[in-house]
Amino acid sequence: MTAAHAKTLYFDGRKEASKKRLQKLKGAGLIGERARRAYEPAVLFLARKGLALLDKRGVLRGYPPLAQATLERRARVGASTLQHELEVMDVKTAFHSAITKTPSFAIATFSTWPLLYQFQALRPGSSGAEALMKPDGFIRIHETITDGDLDEHSFFLEVDRSHETQDKLARKASSYLDYYQSGGFAARHGTPRSDYKKHGFRVLMVFKTAERRNNTAERLLQNNPPIFTQTWLSTFEEVTTDPLGKIWIRPLDYNDVTKGTAFDTERKRASWGYRRQIERDRLVESKIARFALLTPSQ
Repeated sequence: MTAAHAKTLYFDGRKEASKKRLQKLKGAGLIGERARRAYEPAVLFLARKGLALLDKRGVLRGYPPLAQATLERRARVGASTLQHELEVMDVKTAFHSAITKTPSFAIATFSTWPLLYQFQALRPGSSGAEALMKPDGFIRIHETITDGDLDEHSFFLEVDRSHETQDKLARKASSYLDYYQSGGFAARHGTPRSDYKKHGFRVLMVFKTAERRNNTAERLLQNNPPIFTQTWLSTFEEVTTDPLGKIWIRPLDYNDVTKGTAFDTERKRASWGYRRQIERDRLVESKIARFALLTPSQ
């Protein structure tokens, strides 16, 4: 993460407090800083000494066992992977900032370590073969309702890298649907798979542009089976500005807007190569229904 991420996540946005504490942590050898150019933000990582201390104090007890060398390699990822992981942290920071302003909601979990929430799901069209899914993030939000009880909202996060094919994005969405319908997510909660309807979740896909978001909405509708409402879509700019605002669209709503037009999803594409559709994007932007992620329970 960057110092800006740490400031929001751990120091309530207090710049000076964050700066002084991070300097002390670096001075003690508990965190390190990647080599960078002068104009680039500092990227921080847990150093060997910091990892050893966390392990000694039992903080890592619930995490998958990893060799020290493996953990240290995480601090030396390539530029593309680093950029993606920082964007995931941008989304996490935006959620934390927004949730602190809502009295009835609180973040119980926002994990960006895929190993903690990876799962096996059927690979579409593979005759029973399974694929390993590694989400970019898992979010659990608690809502305090009127009688003092807690309600729980669960989300998986996928931050699009823009170079994945639409078919691959559709396979991801299908795998999440299978994880829900097969009862895999219910089993993770220690309940019978047959109770899957009691353990719902949404998949949040975040895209660089509205055009790519719309392309994915169209592709999910033409999936088999179609993805109508489990996957919610938005843009990176919208999510990092106001993740709890009315910024999310569903494939179902895309279908409603384009039905009966030249962009009707009944007209299946022959291929999914890149093709600009400026008029479609204008139509969708002006008419599609948008939803807020969380609505307080009555």
